[in-house]
Amino acid sequence: MFSRAMPMLCLLLAMLLWASSFVVLKLAFAYYDPMVVLSGRMFVASCCFIWLLRRFGPVDYRPGDWKLIALLMLAEPCLYFLFEASALHHTSAAQAGMITALLPLLVAIGAWFWLRERLHRQAWAGFALAVVGAVWLSLAAEETAAAPNPLLGNFLEFCAMLCAMVYTLCLKRLSARYSPWLLTALQSFCGTLFFLPALALPSVTLPTVWVPEAVLAILYLGLVVNIFAYGLYNLGVSWIPASQASAYINLIPVFTVVLAYLLLRETLNYEQLAASALVIGGVILSQWQPPRRDGVPETA
Repeated sequence: MFSRAMPMLCLLLAMLLWASSFVVLKLAFAYYDPMVVLSGRMFVASCCFIWLLRRFGPVDYRPGDWKLIALLMLAEPCLYFLFEASALHHTSAAQAGMITALLPLLVAIGAWFWLRERLHRQAWAGFALAVVGAVWLSLAAEETAAAPNPLLGNFLEFCAMLCAMVYTLCLKRLSARYSPWLLTALQSFCGTLFFLPALALPSVTLPTVWVPEAVLAILYLGLVVNIFAYGLYNLGVSWIPASQASAYINLIPVFTVVLAYLLLRETLNYEQLAASALVIGGVILSQWQPPRRDGVPETA
């Protein structure tokens, strides 16, 4: 019972923290340049991890692992956060959170291509239904101050989910030989090296005033989200199959919509709610186990 409860608890907490990051990022971007926020959260997390490096245990490095590690870090945090930061400039936190419901399906399809795992017909049908719902969600969105260009923003969030798919597949391969917390620390170090030099770009507006809300948001993202959300998710993935772990991501849209309403007063119109239901329905259909024939699951 304990062995089943621990991964579940870790993943539930990780999803709640990740959902809160959409809202907190939206708040921080209202005051500071996205590059300032992203480099700040990575720097905060890296400073914390420096004191914990000796606690990560032995490393079972194998030739060629550097390629997977490099791909993991390039996908997330580097490209993932670039896409997500751009997405939240154009769409609302609630809509961006809803797009994350596509990730479990993307992971399943990525495993089909990369790991040769078979997908049953319900998974393909569910993926198609969820994509239709995501497109409908974007087209039905109304331009507001919180979402000036929702179609572009939701597309950029979808690109972020593609990066998250690559990250999850690499993580599953590496978690058998590396501590989940070590991989989380490497992500923070790589993110710091990736985003800090961007502060020198002429297009980046450096802070000129101290905004307590924005500073607290950066500290929350670096300490709580970067360390605990990623650490708990990596821990959960190391204990159960990646497809099962990614299914918990379906909770992020629910948590995000609730938090966005409570903290940002963002709402979805009736057409978007219907589209969101289509996305969730597609995800549920993809997770539905097909009937067995002589003890063997039906496959496509």
